[in-house]
Amino acid sequence: MDMKQYALELDQHLRTDTFPLGIKIIQSPADLPAKVKRPLRDMHVPVTICQGISMARRYGWTVAMGAEDLSCPIAATAFGFEPVLPAYADGTLACGMYTDSLATGQLTELDVPKLSREESGYVVVGPLGRLDFEPDTVLVYGNSAQIMRLVAGALYKRGGSIPSTFSARADCADIVIKTVQTGEPQVILPCYGDRLFGQTQDNEMAFTIPYARMAELSAGLQGTHKGGIRYPIPHFLRYEAQFPPTYEALKQQFQALREQEQAHDQEQGS
Repeated sequence: MDMKQYALELDQHLRTDTFPLGIKIIQSPADLPAKVKRPLRDMHVPVTICQGISMARRYGWTVAMGAEDLSCPIAATAFGFEPVLPAYADGTLACGMYTDSLATGQLTELDVPKLSREESGYVVVGPLGRLDFEPDTVLVYGNSAQIMRLVAGALYKRGGSIPSTFSARADCADIVIKTVQTGEPQVILPCYGDRLFGQTQDNEMAFTIPYARMAELSAGLQGTHKGGIRYPIPHFLRYEAQFPPTYEALKQQFQALREQEQAHDQEQGS
């Protein structure tokens, strides 16, 4: 199955508000897609990774971000464009905002997934159904029910659960780097920066899965659909509504009238 078909299936089963995306690290500028958008070159402004992701999923653009395109120093460090300097590693950036001390800030920074300088390259992200290259990772933003639907599909052939970690920080590294490093799908809690700069909404979460497992996810979405796990979530409506006493009294009056009519009809018939 090709990427366009996968995108159609995701739309059929999820109906997300924004495009499902494909993501790949491309190291040579010569290998970048011909129609790719470069933030600094084409928009004359550096951006955050989460801004680029939002452009792709909301505008339908394919966006490539290299070192010169990034405004976020945390992303520049995590994606291997800049070295891990002491001012980053010692917890200074996290302390006072995310943690109560340098020591706990160090733990937070240490936990951010990172690429080495040799592994770094252009972060290319675009709508899955429009890509002209095979991505490493598929990314979907949706509400919690849509993400639940993806989790159910991903587990259809494996069972168990999907382990995910949450830090409220640097979700771009979780999305792009961690998924490749672990080879596993994960649920992503959008971080503060994603909400502030990427304008991710309060009702949104994200889900990533290696592209190599898309055939398995496809089978899982189809299998769980047949099993009754669907989106939109159906509402159970086969119950009798309860009404205020005044409403119930009116219903009793209706019943009394019907009984009077039945008695009258019987008298007329006899």
